[in-house]
Amino acid sequence: MLNLDETIENIKHCKHVPESDVEELCTKVIELLIQEANIQHIDTPVTICGDIHGQLHDLITLFKTGGECPNTQYLFLGDFVDRGFYSLESFLLLMALKVRYPDRMTLIRGNHESRQITTVYGFYDECMRKYGTVNVWRYCCEVFDYLSLGAIVGGKGGVFCIHGGLSPEIDTVDQIRILDRKQEVPHEGGMCDLLWSDPEDVNGWAISPRGAGFLFGENEVNKFLHGNNISLIARAHQLVMEGYKEMFNSGLVTVWSAPNYCYRCGNVASVLAIDDELNRDYKVFEASTQDINAIPSKKPAIDYFI
Repeated sequence: MLNLDETIENIKHCKHVPESDVEELCTKVIELLIQEANIQHIDTPVTICGDIHGQLHDLITLFKTGGECPNTQYLFLGDFVDRGFYSLESFLLLMALKVRYPDRMTLIRGNHESRQITTVYGFYDECMRKYGTVNVWRYCCEVFDYLSLGAIVGGKGGVFCIHGGLSPEIDTVDQIRILDRKQEVPHEGGMCDLLWSDPEDVNGWAISPRGAGFLFGENEVNKFLHGNNISLIARAHQLVMEGYKEMFNSGLVTVWSAPNYCYRCGNVASVLAIDDELNRDYKVFEASTQDINAIPSKKPAIDYFI
């Protein structure tokens, strides 16, 4: 039987987790996720976190900044893996905390929680390097398919949380609720857009330079806020040098939680604490030096960068 508290400590210290323990952990997480809706409803107070991208020591700093789980309730907006050197440990830590404190940890899917993306941007190679087989990568990819697509914090008038952004195919949160999420991320359509789209100063919808999703402007944001009785869209997905960026009369915010992204961008990171009155408190933190000091021999690919 998995000793969760011991496993959590071992992961934090980058100790090898046996393959059988990874399989058991993934199975337990799926048992929880399968009961969760496409859009999870989360009570306040909660702390919202953006991309992690395998930066384990910065994830540990994040918990020191925002408060340790379970004392603080957390919502992570996806992109746990790829690019950083500790994608596996980062995802294992979040899964272990999810199993240990299921009501205090919510994980939703990012565009990198995908088989196709992780074979290109580092996670697959990392699993192969650390275990010598594809099994651990496969167990984690199975978990990806069960992750929720979004969340609403605080009920009516609250915060809509998503990894990427809006879709021209989706006008209401109810339309997201009926999507079939238990699949590899499609190349197009509503589910794809939610994980890939970006806000931009455009009129209407525009083609995204990412090759998936769309760019959407202030009118689309205001229409979605009004039509769904929400006050804020909180999303991640884009590097922000200051750790967070509010747009469109503060109707949308990008939260970025990977400081010194790819160990070279020099950005700070943040988490967003939402209180019972839906007030916003951005907590900014800087990069740990530990990841850099412990760089493994093989570096992940870092070409697609936005």
